[in-house]
Amino acid sequence: MDTYARCREPRDAADLLARSRGAVDPVLRAAVDSLPGSMRRVAAYHFGWQDAEGSPTAGDAGKAIRPALVLAATRALGGRPEQAVRAAAAVELVHNFTLLHDDVIDRDATRRHRPTAWAVFGVADAILAGDALHSLALRTLAEDPHPAGTEAAGRLAACVVELCDGQHADCAFEHRADVGLEESLAMAEAKTGALLGCACALGTLYAGAGGAAADAMDDFGRQAGLAFQLIDDLIGIWGDPATTGKPAGADLSARKKSLPVVAALTSGRPGAAELAGIYAAAGPLDGAELRQAAEEVERAGGRDWAQGEACVRMAGAMDHLARAVPDLAQAGELLALAEFVTRRTR
Repeated sequence: MDTYARCREPRDAADLLARSRGAVDPVLRAAVDSLPGSMRRVAAYHFGWQDAEGSPTAGDAGKAIRPALVLAATRALGGRPEQAVRAAAAVELVHNFTLLHDDVIDRDATRRHRPTAWAVFGVADAILAGDALHSLALRTLAEDPHPAGTEAAGRLAACVVELCDGQHADCAFEHRADVGLEESLAMAEAKTGALLGCACALGTLYAGAGGAAADAMDDFGRQAGLAFQLIDDLIGIWGDPATTGKPAGADLSARKKSLPVVAALTSGRPGAAELAGIYAAAGPLDGAELRQAAEEVERAGGRDWAQGEACVRMAGAMDHLARAVPDLAQAGELLALAEFVTRRTR
């Protein structure tokens, strides 16, 4: 019997995430082990399975939210989650491909409490390892004998194009002073919401449900993804480095136009002009400037707006979920994950 099938029913999101990680890790490891050594060592380090010298470690491989959504969606639509494990692994491979590239683009030096892959192995190796993970994701679906594999591969490929478009917009915003809130939300949906939506849609397809249900579940995941990004942006400003694994105020230090920042800058409230002045200056923020920037975001309403908007997006997600799963009693795992998204602290 499959790892996922053997485990007991989840009591909460943490239990569900652990079960999902246990189910997909063997597939992930097998995929990474198939890579040439030059990329295998970078990928294994990134996943936390090895240290920089190649010795086994018990590092943090991430929360596994996206594969958990695949498996939970399959169960909610009456399917067998153990049959969707390869699809769940493919989504996680794509997610980690984007993380490897994002760390290079953003020049983030730490992730999961240790140096990022590019900081250890160099930019070229990190980019190539990310490219390899993307290819492994599509191969994982292409080799899946499940009848939903072909359609799932098409959806995942389209999702990656949308992710790239969202990342492009995010980078472009850093060079503009006139970023609007609606275009920031659209960027976040493409960069974050699209993959969570795709995860839910793939789980639906593997349950044997039709396109209408998959589209509704995609919409659910997208709205939950926006809530996820809003909370992530709040953590990026006010999160505790001991739990996030990143320096305090890392997004502000890099003058990143995250959603709370854009909401503050466009609010017209006290603090907005001061924040704009801080963001117009050159060089990274540190010390007193960093604390002032966080204070101005809060004074201009960015923190309250992001918290409220996360709740609005989750309410919209529930409406979409009800379209696909009229009896929400069947969607307990998805509801647990949705609650986790809006209550997490890292």
